[in-house]
Order: sequence, then C-alpha cells, then structure tokens
Amino acid sequence: MKKIAFIFPGQGSQKKGMGEDFYNNSDLAKEIIDSISEKSGIDFKKLMFEDSEELGKTEFTQPSILLVSSVALALFNQKTDIKPEFVLGHSLGEFSALVATGALSVEDGVSLVNQRGKFMQEDCSNIEAGMMVVLGLSDEVVEKICEDARLKSKQVWAANYNSDGQIVVAGLKPDLKEMESVFKDAGAKRAMLLDMSVASHCPLLKNASEKLSKELDEKLSDSFEVSVISNVTASGYNTKEEAMKLLKEQLIKPVKYKQSISNHDAEIDLFIELGGAVLKGINRKITKVTTVSVTDMKSLEAAIEAINS
Repeated sequence: MKKIAFIFPGQGSQKKGMGEDFYNNSDLAKEIIDSISEKSGIDFKKLMFEDSEELGKTEFTQPSILLVSSVALALFNQKTDIKPEFVLGHSLGEFSALVATGALSVEDGVSLVNQRGKFMQEDCSNIEAGMMVVLGLSDEVVEKICEDARLKSKQVWAANYNSDGQIVVAGLKPDLKEMESVFKDAGAKRAMLLDMSVASHCPLLKNASEKLSKELDEKLSDSFEVSVISNVTASGYNTKEEAMKLLKEQLIKPVKYKQSISNHDAEIDLFIELGGAVLKGINRKITKVTTVSVTDMKSLEAAIEAINS
C-alpha cells in the first residue's frame, strides 16, 4: 500500500461546473452541498453549476473551492479507510487541509473562508490591488527586484512560490504594471497581471489578518488527526494554537508551496489533489512523486486504483 498525502487547491481553481458530477452521481455529495447551502444561505448549486459572476468574487470563490474539496474528501473516505501521512493546501487550500485533519468542520470551514474572503476584499476595496505571475526568473532575482521597488516607495512583494521559475507577486496594481517591464528586462519569459482584485499574502492584508483571529478562535478545534504543512513555514503543525498564529500570518506572508512539497515528498509515494487539478501541474515541476487529481467520480476511482497499484 502506498503512503499518500492529501493536497488541496486554492483560489484560481474555480470554474463553472465544479462539483456537479459529484452532486449528480453521489447521494453523499448531494447531501453535503444541499446541507451547506441551507446552513450558509449561499446557493452553491446556482453558484457553481450555472453561469455566475458571483463565483469570481473572493467571498464566494473561497467557500466554493473548500466545499468541493471537502466533498471530494468525503467521497474518498467513503470508499477507503486509507489515511494520509500529512495534508497541505495552497493558500485557501490550507483551510481545506484543516477540514481533512479534523480541526475544522465543513460547515465552519465554509463560513470561515467566506468571512476571510470578505475581510480580504474589504482591505483592498479602497486601493487598486492586484497580483502578477512572473515566469522564468529565480526567487532571488524576483525578491531583489521587489525589494528595490519598495525602496522607491512601490508596494510589491513576492507572494506565492509555486515552482522554480514561477512566482506570483502581489501589491498595488499601478506599481505591478510598472514592474512588468522591469521583470522582462531582467529576463522573465512572462510577467502578466492576473484577474484578481485582492493582493494576497502581503502586508496590504494586515487588517484582514487581525480580523481573522476571532473567526479562527471560534471555529478551530484541537482535533488534528495528522499534521498540516504550513504555507508560512513549509513545516508541519498539529495544534489550534499553532494554527491560529500561522493562518493569521499566512495572509501577510508568502505561500511557500514548492518548499512545502520538496520538504516532505520523500515521506510519501503519492500526492492526491482533492477538488481540483491545478496543483497536479505545478507538482510536475517540483517533485518526481506522482500526483493524481480528484475532480469527479471517474477520477476518484482512478485515484483509489493508483494507491493500490
């Protein structure tokens, strides 16, 4: 039997139809989505299965992704009693990982990240915030360019370390636009603004980080079945106290995703991405350990076969 780790996608993995195959083909999935829709007051069927501009709004994007990941997790657990060695997520996905380890219920997770999304949007509502993906430069070069820009009163920070040669930068959109030519002059293959109205994982979200503290205290428990790998430290934690500290910091510090994978891939034989397929592509650039994605009933069966093969 292979040793596995669960990984969970973050914002950017959302799309129309997410979770629909689960809903149409599983009584358990239908029960979870209908129940959470009723309890949260958010019509997730309409939000995820139909054309909806709301799905692109951070306060709805985040709970939708967490819900689909949680459904994929529940269906996986329904079919097998195999437990992961550890769990981790990319940004928002760290909250899905907390659901997987038992420290957060699906209902509380949906409520928590709905509030998290609102707090993030509030912090960025009066500024032109944004994010930019930079391809083809080393971490050190991107960090130095951002540091030099901040010395000139620009507000830009390295925010997501996705893989070697792929970093996302966050900050004020006018400053990011000016940085595009700087990155390209330094040798970047691409520097492209993303379709986002928030600047995640940088000091612009300081107020959101503070507001999140109360929500975390109310909703997190100390019931950790396995360790969660922190986006902030790329190391594991398994207590509510650590979770509260690290999840507050996560909003204002960069996501060390590639470091999280490379620090722990020797411990397992297979990564299983629950609820999306974005991380599967990123992982190919980081690790030789295979990643399989669970996005519908067919891929769920394939993932279980991959464990047993």
